[in-house]
Amino acid sequence: MSESRLRVSDSEGVTLIEFVDRNILDEANIQAINEEITGEIEKSSTPRLLISFSNVDHLSSAALGALITINNKIKEKSGELHLANIDPQIYEVFVITRLNKLFNIHDTTDEARAAFAG
Repeated sequence: MSESRLRVSDSEGVTLIEFVDRNILDEANIQAINEEITGEIEKSSTPRLLISFSNVDHLSSAALGALITINNKIKEKSGELHLANIDPQIYEVFVITRLNKLFNIHDTTDEARAAFAG
């Protein structure tokens, strides 16, 4: 298996996912990230994922597509997904595509962590 594109840690029932790469543009990378996050979702009966974009400067539309797929998988399992630390330029894309309405987006990981139910 290729080296992980993610840093994953668990704390208080919430899985924090951080990206290693500053630019998430490459199709193969996005596929690998998608598979890795799907693996995390499958580990839990009700996944609670917090994805931090603190490192990320660029996201491709394919990466956004992968996020939508991940969100749907989490919803199927009655889980929760929160996003945090999104660069203002990337956030602009979320607004244009109206994905800011689909996702729970927070300024910081602490705010996102506090937003999980229960």
